[in-house]
Amino acid sequence: MNILDVKNLKIWDGSTGRTIVPDSSFQLKQGTCLAIVGESGSGKSVTCRSIMRLNKGSICQSGDILFQGENLSLLSEQEMRRKRGKNLCMILQNGMRAFDPSCKLGVHLKETLDQHFSWSKQAFTDHMAKAMESVMLRSPVELMNKYPHQLSGGMLQRVMIALAIALEPDIIIADEPTTALDTISQFEVVEQFIRLREVMGCSMIFISHDLGVVRKIADDVLVMKDGEIVERGTTQAIFTEARHEYTRYLVSSKLALSQHFANVMGGIALADR
Repeated sequence: MNILDVKNLKIWDGSTGRTIVPDSSFQLKQGTCLAIVGESGSGKSVTCRSIMRLNKGSICQSGDILFQGENLSLLSEQEMRRKRGKNLCMILQNGMRAFDPSCKLGVHLKETLDQHFSWSKQAFTDHMAKAMESVMLRSPVELMNKYPHQLSGGMLQRVMIALAIALEPDIIIADEPTTALDTISQFEVVEQFIRLREVMGCSMIFISHDLGVVRKIADDVLVMKDGEIVERGTTQAIFTEARHEYTRYLVSSKLALSQHFANVMGGIALADR
């Protein structure tokens, strides 16, 4: 069963008339992870922001976005605001930009959760602390009393994942969540996303240009180029039986980089350690 069904989505710049995404249709199956891959500017992020209806004012969209059969395109902004967070939760690529730098993390987290739950201050602290501990963040109450700039990028990404755990959304949309992180933090955050799916059983859209991450986390893949979906299929099929020339180029580039890394490290046996 599809939890999300996007039909004939068109996205364009209202100020210039430039078409960004001409006509996209795709589905997200219940409990699965769909990866959207492609180079920068291919339309990945703007497509997912359109699902959340979070594109900036000059960006227009048309088409149908069905969430559990309900057309999100027909909802008022107030109705859509109630869907964000509890039903559809988006995790951004830069944790520092996701939080208000002028207030402590706990203030931001409580404001978000207050939109969906009538928890007391103590109940909020208990729920949030448990969620933060589940993503390996130590001393959660102390962290909630810090400002965003006092935490590393990897820690802020984990805070956003913890917030998603507390919200228990039906769909998580992760927009390049590892791009701004160092290699070790990338690995840890991807592991947290995998664990998140296992624990919550939620559906996920994972936007990335890192095919190594995609191969590890996704069930199905959409490949985008110049605003169009050029190929779609299971992760296994995309990596082993790609039909489109652009998809084969992406996969071969990833394999070439992996082979080069293995050679630099002294062979595959040493690189895998």
